[in-house]
Amino acid sequence: MTRRFAVTIDCRHPTSLAEFWCELLGYIEDPPPEGYRSWQDYDGANGVSAAEADSGCTIIDPEGKLPRIYFQQVPEPKSGKNRVHLDVVASGRHRWDDVVAAMERAVALAAPSSGSPTTRRTGSSR
Repeated sequence: MTRRFAVTIDCRHPTSLAEFWCELLGYIEDPPPEGYRSWQDYDGANGVSAAEADSGCTIIDPEGKLPRIYFQQVPEPKSGKNRVHLDVVASGRHRWDDVVAAMERAVALAAPSSGSPTTRRTGSSR
């Protein structure tokens, strides 16, 4: 029997990492629970503080086939090599030009912007 699982990544800035991986993988932010129009509505109705709400973010495959990814804020800085990473399949056809295009897209998404960091609110245990 197979089991659903999620990948959890400890990080300093869950929202920005979640946004990056959404763009790269075609994932979306986990929608709020039924009965709530937004995570802000859910948080307000359930006494979730802004600090708690910004401590994590879950992204999902919109088709529900691939694993959930949870970005969890941790207070300590990264101290060494990443212990988990995601290998993105860049070409189902094994074509080098597809791999190069995917790499260039990933680098462009990760490049620092000249504007301020995003202020889009995402959820704590989503």
